[in-house]
Amino acid sequence: MLFRPGLFRHISACNACDLTGIHPLVAEYRHLFWPSRAAQTAMASLEHDFVHDGTVWRFAETCRTAQARSTALASVAKILHRSGQIRAPRNELYAVTTEWGAPVACTLDRSASVALGIRAFGVHLNGYVKRPDGIHMWIARRSKTKFVAPGKLDNMVAGGQPARHGLLENLIKECAEEASISRDLASRAVPVGLVRYCFSTPEGVKPDTLFCYDLEVPNDVVPIPGDDECESFELWPIHRVLDVISRTDDFKFNVPLVILDFALRHGILTPENTQEYTIIASSLRQPFPDTYPLGP
Repeated sequence: MLFRPGLFRHISACNACDLTGIHPLVAEYRHLFWPSRAAQTAMASLEHDFVHDGTVWRFAETCRTAQARSTALASVAKILHRSGQIRAPRNELYAVTTEWGAPVACTLDRSASVALGIRAFGVHLNGYVKRPDGIHMWIARRSKTKFVAPGKLDNMVAGGQPARHGLLENLIKECAEEASISRDLASRAVPVGLVRYCFSTPEGVKPDTLFCYDLEVPNDVVPIPGDDECESFELWPIHRVLDVISRTDDFKFNVPLVILDFALRHGILTPENTQEYTIIASSLRQPFPDTYPLGP
């Protein structure tokens, strides 16, 4: 099967980033945030917590601890929610850091993560089955009540990464909640790398890192929705999955990147059958604009 152009456009869309007018918020000489214009307006009203030198925002001297910074950010989130810029607090904290494993500067409610432009992390699971006719992949249909991408297609399991939780711990929890997958089976998931991207949305900037896992699902296991995250699951031949990705926007915006990475690693997309092979293979881990720390 030949895979014609239509796959790479999803990667391109996830890396359409415009930082015009956005001044970073830094702490300890590290870029930690790309706050939206609305967030910067809120920060300007909190002069006891934030200062601006014309190009860069910094926390005030009164916000030298992680707790103080977290409290200041909660105040920004409260203003944004009251003005209708973001949703109500989700009571799920994200760690604010320059990179996974780096020191955590503070925490922020998930609802404000895009408006503040923090690096967010998540876990995505490729659930697949090997059959005589090739690899099949479990595809989830997101609930129509979801705020983000309602009714869209998704990985078998996926979720944001909350603060103070391990990646596998979170994945096991998401497997149980979203797909009724047992702890024993979920713990067999294999970490296989990551994809990353950064793009602009009306709410703000999304510099995301998705940790990818593969799980070979036994033939007698069928995922069943365990909460209101998704409506159903279907087992598709991988070539059907890739065909739908190439022709439509039926998948949630970032899911094609995870599946394309899977298809590359499993030799489904090759230099011989994929016109966009080189650009796909070289574009799934884009550097963020704040890669390098500021000097003192």
